[in-house]
Amino acid sequence: MAPVLQVEHLKKIFFSDAGEELTAVNDVSFAVHAGEKVAIIGESGSGKTTVARLVTRLSDVTEGRIVLMGKDITRASGRKLRGAYANMQMVFQSPAESFDPRCTLGDGIAECLRNFGRSRKEAEQETLRLLRVCGLAADFAGRYPHEASGGQCQRAAIARAIALKPKLLILDEATSALDVTVQAEILALLTQLQREFSLAYLFICHDIALVQDFCDRVLVMHEGRVVEEGASEEVIRRPKQAYTKRLIDSVL
Repeated sequence: MAPVLQVEHLKKIFFSDAGEELTAVNDVSFAVHAGEKVAIIGESGSGKTTVARLVTRLSDVTEGRIVLMGKDITRASGRKLRGAYANMQMVFQSPAESFDPRCTLGDGIAECLRNFGRSRKEAEQETLRLLRVCGLAADFAGRYPHEASGGQCQRAAIARAIALKPKLLILDEATSALDVTVQAEILALLTQLQREFSLAYLFICHDIALVQDFCDRVLVMHEGRVVEEGASEEVIRRPKQAYTKRLIDSVL
């Protein structure tokens, strides 16, 4: 079976104000299959978040290819990109900031549904169902982001992310702003949703212990390149590369 996401020889070059060339991502290739949880770890500046932004087309690719559900979306725009977002959604690090502070959480979820053809009434009904699925009472539909805790906002953000029944969720440090107890609850929710909706996850994370417990495979990035990859347990317990060993030793 073809992977949900196939990334081939991805490269991203930025230019400084002085015109200096900065390579943030260099020849990165990997795949994410249905029902799989794949993590990308590395130090700050290693390129992991840039990879997430390239895959979601929030940033343009310099070189390489991104294939989502068998379709090349590397240069997708307009209607083609909009169609891609039905299969791929992102959950960000700061849940409250991912919602418009002037709108309720329910409005944020319903807007996503209306943008893809649901009527206002259908969107409102589905919003309430999604909130329940993600462990929130119906009254959260009427709350503003500042009226909910970080964990509650993240549950609402996940509800919005699964609204279109995507095949892939990209989670960019999605639990790092939460305390340990709430983090565990969110991970349990993600596990439940993966079973229920056959989701695949691309998990951008710096928490190696979390990755070891939660993810099936891990890619280790350093200076824009993938320097090691494999089963999470194997890579973290028996790293082959000196950089991976230093990274793990620094936090475990």
